[in-house]
Amino acid sequence: MRILMTTALAAAVSAASLSGANAQDKELTLCWAAWDPANALVELSKDFTAKTGIGMNFEFVPWTSFADRMLNELNSGGKLCDLMIGDSQWIGGGATYGHYVKLNDFFEKEGISMDDFLPATVNAYSTWPKGTPNYYALPAMGDALGWVYRKDWFERPEIQEAFKAEHGRDLGVPKNWTELREIAQFFQGREIDGKKVYGAAIYTERGSEGITMGVTAALYPWGFKYENTPGKYDMEGAVNSPEAVEALEFYKSMYETATPPGHSDAYMVANLDAYKSGQVAMQMNWFAFFPGIAKDEAVGGDVSGFFANPSQNVEGSTLGGQGISVVSYSDKQEEALEYIKWFAQPDVQAKWWALGGYSCHVAVAGADDFAESTPFAGEFLKAMGSVKDFWQEPIYAELLQAMQKRVHDYVVADQGTAQEALDKLIEDWTISFEDDGKL
Repeated sequence: MRILMTTALAAAVSAASLSGANAQDKELTLCWAAWDPANALVELSKDFTAKTGIGMNFEFVPWTSFADRMLNELNSGGKLCDLMIGDSQWIGGGATYGHYVKLNDFFEKEGISMDDFLPATVNAYSTWPKGTPNYYALPAMGDALGWVYRKDWFERPEIQEAFKAEHGRDLGVPKNWTELREIAQFFQGREIDGKKVYGAAIYTERGSEGITMGVTAALYPWGFKYENTPGKYDMEGAVNSPEAVEALEFYKSMYETATPPGHSDAYMVANLDAYKSGQVAMQMNWFAFFPGIAKDEAVGGDVSGFFANPSQNVEGSTLGGQGISVVSYSDKQEEALEYIKWFAQPDVQAKWWALGGYSCHVAVAGADDFAESTPFAGEFLKAMGSVKDFWQEPIYAELLQAMQKRVHDYVVADQGTAQEALDKLIEDWTISFEDDGKL
């Protein structure tokens, strides 16, 4: 989807605001995925155009083809995108291969401090190498995987009574994955309002990143690690630990006993559809979609509740979200930097949150009243306190493809065991890191 967003401006717009640039003759193209937050950014960016005179074009690509489309654009040195809101996993490649402009000098010149943004988002969306003060993006869209549930169903007396009779405890938000599965299995095949419903919509998609994002939502609470020693790529005993095997087996059991029929290639949209149509009691999905759910005519208001990813052995949530970067191949870097300067302002960040974006700015997300600002804001903060991300290596796409295959083969295609799937995944990743000179 391509959206052209330009504004005719009064002659009073000051060219001086752009350090002498002829703003009225300039346009920028910002590239991102096509989803609800992108629409909110279009609305927000009208203020940027009104202030600076810089017109905004938006190139939004569906999530299922977003990575292929935009990584090809970057790898080819294309000039389509002046600004890129790329996935957190892209930051390593963006820095290493020179796709993104390093922003340290710009941040220092403009007084933009990374201390003003949530630490987890700075680390995940902005830095490379990880843990170093080398910044290639401004945190733009905080996100994590969370859960939505049919609060109205959970509160029905007859359902509460049946659940307590079966499990000996009250039906409520699950405290761990064991309770999550019990609730999902309880609803599986139950009749509500004359319609058969199912337990939970979980991620199973094979083509892009779906099942990996879903599986890691289970792996992380079991204590999963990619390496025994950070930066050493020593994966044996970490990736295939007994806890990791148990978590993967658990996820497969969720798929087999508590999901709708045919839910074998599902990601964000499929889960939303299953939930909004009343098929399931719960769905896993990104917090980015929760503002839309809260306002939805069918499932909004008091119909739905929200919770962060449950713990098991430890707290852990799958990280989503993105930073915004200046593309190094752009001929309009000065104007692109002006956009980032504008976007970093606390008042702009506050409006970003109000429109449905997830601000990473401490002045917004760290405010005393933030947790009560929406039905899901407090759970978002809880999730962001324990987020973990997939490999952010420059070869992340190759690593992701390997995991997609191994876990989908086991969970959905019912091939082999969880232990075999994770052992083979280590073999795949070892070859990739050897080829990349890391091992």
